Amino acid sequence: MATLTPASLNASKKKKLSFAEGQRLAKRKSYEKQAPRKKIKLQELTVFTQQLAAMLEAGLPLVTSLEALEDQTENPVFQVIIRNVRTDVSAGKSFSESCAIYPRAFPNLFISMVEAGEASGGLAEILDKTSIYFEETVKLIKQIKGAMTYPIAVIGLSVGLVNILLIFVIPVFAEMFADFGSELPKPTQILIDLSEFLKSYIVFIIIGFAGFVWAFKRVVSTPKGRRIKDQTMLKLPVIGELTRKVCLSRFCRTYAILMRAGVPILRTLEIVRKASDNTYIESACKEVSKHISQGGQVSEVLAVDPYFPPMVKHMTRAGEQTGNVDGMMVKVADFYDNEVDTLVAALTSLMEPLLICFLGIVVGGIVMAMFLPIFQLSSVVG
Repeated sequence: MATLTPASLNASKKKKLSFAEGQRLAKRKSYEKQAPRKKIKLQELTVFTQQLAAMLEAGLPLVTSLEALEDQTENPVFQVIIRNVRTDVSAGKSFSESCAIYPRAFPNLFISMVEAGEASGGLAEILDKTSIYFEETVKLIKQIKGAMTYPIAVIGLSVGLVNILLIFVIPVFAEMFADFGSELPKPTQILIDLSEFLKSYIVFIIIGFAGFVWAFKRVVSTPKGRRIKDQTMLKLPVIGELTRKVCLSRFCRTYAILMRAGVPILRTLEIVRKASDNTYIESACKEVSKHISQGGQVSEVLAVDPYFPPMVKHMTRAGEQTGNVDGMMVKVADFYDNEVDTLVAALTSLMEPLLICFLGIVVGGIVMAMFLPIFQLSSVVG
């Protein structure tokens, strides 16, 4: 039997340490590779911006603040990004230039706000305004997702339940009804035929659905496909109006915060266009940019664009006349945020009973179709 000597124990410990160190190095290299293409969640960026603004307001240097945020960030990829940004800033690069290397982590709006803060010497104040904007955006996104969670869950549950009934339960009844030797009621026969079709072609249906989703994403990623998608969404009842108000709120708030930060108007319109994710607003921003380059005003373009409601047009004109466009835009954004709150609440309260009725009709219809032959047992068997 081999005896463990101190030398062998030390060698074993060194081997374990070297293995652990190798794993850490491998993970770090993996995170380094992911950093340029990894998209950071807006909620994480919001927390980062809030904390950085607080530290700078407290008088801490930028490098020290970034070092502290690097230590307390839980996302390992974001931690690598902050470390690399800190290293670049320490080497003499500006903060905005260092962040621009990672466009998937820091959006154009963040970089432009940082540039404005560096130029004005009020980086902490600008970052604080940016964090408030991000916070409002996160709140709006959560609100929309929260409203959609319930209907998606109910629809998913109903689809799963119906598939289970058709694939596993209906065939048992079909074998039992086959012994009757008589024609089944029409609803029951249709249900059995549907069950047999689903059992035979379920794999092809799943592949076809996956192919449809893939093709839809590819089409929607093209300019023409995005335009068709936005046109279709706008025509949908309730959902179209909700989407429009969300886009208008984002347009007005983004425009206002960039103008307040001192970002040039043409650069502001470019950022608003990229952040809108709406072809109507993108087209409007392009037209406004051309018009302003020729000496015109924003309200003159919005006045003839049917996508923008009269309130946006009048408030923009009033802001231009009083020299307070950003203040008017913030008021419009707040108004539409309240409208979205009301619309989402009404939609949620209306959706719940409708979905319950839908689920009851679908499941109840299947159950009734399967029990019809039993209710008519005397005529079917006879």
